[in-house]
This record gives sequence, C-alpha cells and structure tokens, in this order.
Amino acid sequence: MERKLTRDEILDILFDSDAESSSDSDGQLSDSDEEAHLPENLACCDCSEAPAIPDNAGPASEGAVVEDFLPIWTSDPFSPSVLDFDNTTTGVQAEETNRYAHQLKESATIPGKLAKWCETTVNEIYTFMAAVTLMGLIRKRSLKDYWTTDPVIQTPFFSILFSLDRFQLLLRALHFADNATANLRDPLNKIRNVFTSLMAAFGQMFVPHRDLCIDELLLLWKGRLKFRQYIPSKRRRFGIKLFMLCDGLTGYVLNVIVYTGSSTDITHAPGLGLSGSVVLTLLKPYLGRGHTLYVDNWYTSPSLFHHLLRGKTGACGTVRANRKGMPCFRDKMSSGEADSKSCEKMLAVKWHDKRDVHMLTTVHSAEMSPSGKIDHNTGDEKIKPQCVLDYNKKMGAVDKVDMTDSFVGCTRKTLKWYKKLFFHFVDLAVHNAFIIYKGKNTRRHCKVCLSTKKGPQKRQKTRLLLAALHYNEDANQEPA
Repeated sequence: MERKLTRDEILDILFDSDAESSSDSDGQLSDSDEEAHLPENLACCDCSEAPAIPDNAGPASEGAVVEDFLPIWTSDPFSPSVLDFDNTTTGVQAEETNRYAHQLKESATIPGKLAKWCETTVNEIYTFMAAVTLMGLIRKRSLKDYWTTDPVIQTPFFSILFSLDRFQLLLRALHFADNATANLRDPLNKIRNVFTSLMAAFGQMFVPHRDLCIDELLLLWKGRLKFRQYIPSKRRRFGIKLFMLCDGLTGYVLNVIVYTGSSTDITHAPGLGLSGSVVLTLLKPYLGRGHTLYVDNWYTSPSLFHHLLRGKTGACGTVRANRKGMPCFRDKMSSGEADSKSCEKMLAVKWHDKRDVHMLTTVHSAEMSPSGKIDHNTGDEKIKPQCVLDYNKKMGAVDKVDMTDSFVGCTRKTLKWYKKLFFHFVDLAVHNAFIIYKGKNTRRHCKVCLSTKKGPQKRQKTRLLLAALHYNEDANQEPA
C-alpha cells in the first residue's frame, strides 16, 4: 500500500529547487511513469496548469498562504516604486455644493441668479463659514442688512468677503450629500456625513470628567418634517429633538442623537424602553470607567440604574413615583421632610419641598446637607438631601449649552431643515472649541474672559473666524 505524502513533503516537492535538480539528474521519467508513481493525494493535481501570478496583483486574500520573502541586499542605487494616490477626496470638500448648484440651475425654468454661478472652492467655503459664524455675533434684522450702505447700521466687513449675490448663491447651494446616491431610507441622509464626522471628532478631542448628564434639546423648526416633535413644556414647543450627552463640569458636548422616530440611531436594549436605550447608546464609549450620570425622570428607572451599576457607572436622577420597581412612601409629609428606602444597590428618596420630589441614586446616602439658603419663616438654614443638591448642581449642562448658544448662535431661518441642523452643529463645534481653548489657557481666562458672561464666547468666535479667514492666504496651510 502506497504511503501518502505529508504536507511538508508536498511543499518540498513543489518549492525546493535542489530536490528538483537532483531528481532530474537521476533520469527523466515519462509522463505515464510520473503519473503512475504519484501518491493518491497528488494524483488529481496538475501543477503545469497553475495560473501565473501577475506582477501587479493586489494583496493576498484572507486565509491565503503567503510565501516567505527573502530579500537579496545590494549597494546599488535604489529607486522607490511610485504608488497612485487619489488626493481629490481628502480634507474639506466643496464637491457636493457645486453638484447641487448645477442641479438647481438645470431644473430652474428661469435660472435668475443661478445663471451667475461659478465653481466654489474649499477656501471660499471656509470664508463663507466664517461669515455665517460672524453673523451670530452681529445681530441684524435681515440678511440684506449685513451689506447695507446705510452709515447708521453699515458693517463693511461682509462686503469685503463677498458680494450679497454671491453669499446668497452659496447659502442656497450649500449641500452635503449626493442626491443620486443618497440612502432614502435614512432620514438624515442629507446631513449624515457631516453629522457622523462631527460626533466622532467631539468624542476624540475631549476626555470627560467624572460627572456626565443626558438631557434633550429642542431645535426650533415649524416647517413640514416627518420627525418634527411637539413638546408643550418646552419654550419652542415645535422642532427637532436632540438627545445630548455633556460633561457635567465644563458643559462640553460629547455626543448627540437626532430623534427620527422608529429609525433613530440607537441600539435597543430589551426591557429598558426607548429612554434606557438612548442612555446606553450615548454612554457606550464611557461605560466601565466609573462615571456618574445625572438624568431627569424621563430616563430614570430602577432597571436602568441597576444595568448601569453592573457596567461600573453610577447614576442619580429624579424619578416618577409610579415607575416599575419603585417603593411606596407615606402620603402626607410636611415641608422639608424626607423619607428614604434602600435596596442592596440603590437608594430611593421622597422629599417634600413645595411639592413631592422623588429621587433615585446609586452614589448617595440618605444624609441631609445644608443648602446655603435661609428659611425666612424660622430663620434656620434649609437642609436638603445630598442627592438633591448634587442633582441641582450637575444636571443643567445641556440647558447651559442651549443658553450660551442663544447669545451668539449663527442659526438662522431657512426653508431646508438640514441647513438649520447643520448651522446648529456649527454652534456646538464652536462651543466645544471654546471649552478646549479655556482648558489650555486657564491662567489667561482667569483675568480676561471670566469677568463677563457673553465675553468669552464672543472672543473665542472672533479668534476662530480670523483663523478661518487666514486660511485663504495659503491654500496649503492647515485650518485651525
């Protein structure tokens, strides 16, 4: 019975030239003799028909056997191989704006100002963004007032950058996706690329402190939109709802989820509902690091807090009394009185101020602490549960972001919802840039910028604008 060759012996026969030369010297075998003496596991192989590997072949496929490379080194002059690289898709792009402008021009019955359209460039887009951001600092009644020649309200800086017609053309043609290849099932397809890139940059540029908070923000939008929300408790009531994760100490925006209904970009967690799924999606990069999360009663539940605690993340927040798993407290309580119940891993507190307040926490005890306020009826200092004091101090980061951007925001009225959302993201980017700037220049801001409320934001926006404008002077210079 013939012995089958092992794998090593097969490789020696196929690749060992010394073995081939020695076998050839012994004598030439005929085709019939060679085939007759082949082992069973090589009888079906015909090495003469193996395809040749071209010189320009790509990398080996996954799982393929890669031969050992044994280089022969010489002292001859070396000429490196020239590899083709497509640099047309790097950096900031103006391609989609140019494409959309041509589409508008072709579809218009009367082109009007679109007949004057000429291709925009990356430098011009930077200047355009600087002008838009500057409009958040200089408030005027209408867009045309920025180019007015009336000496009472004239601002000549804008006419130096653009003519009014050119600015309006850029604003009209501003676009972020190719309509021909867009994923129509994605509600955010118009702005998906910009949104994804910004959120990735937000998370990479800043390492948050211990305390985090999650809250929703409503971006005003009264136009027709499939995922427009109506929240009567909000000041704006109608708009696009955003779930935001912020650093509790600085107010830095770490991540944002745009609510689009059933297609919202969240990972659904069984048993936690929409609110719990939003929390886990936003916190995914920060679980297991010992953070403490502060949320309001729309998110808080015993199930969510237990799940977070298993992920080494503490939590504190107001809670609805009828949430599943919440304990029962006595009904009538006097002002300032508190009652608490605990399980193995969390504490539930009912505290009566002007009305009943229910708290749930995994990072506080039931102690009462002085609030720093005086009760005018008794003259004594008011005391509150420590969890209530910490919640009031660390929960309002999202509201502070909204308040700060309302002073210097560049968001303006528009007929396109994705442009409104884009300009809001620009405001968030400037807000985050200012926080990073303060962190790197603490001593300077202690004397200069912290003396006023609106001064720091305006000064930082001016610096960013000048950096963007200087980009025009040298096309090869990296933007700030």
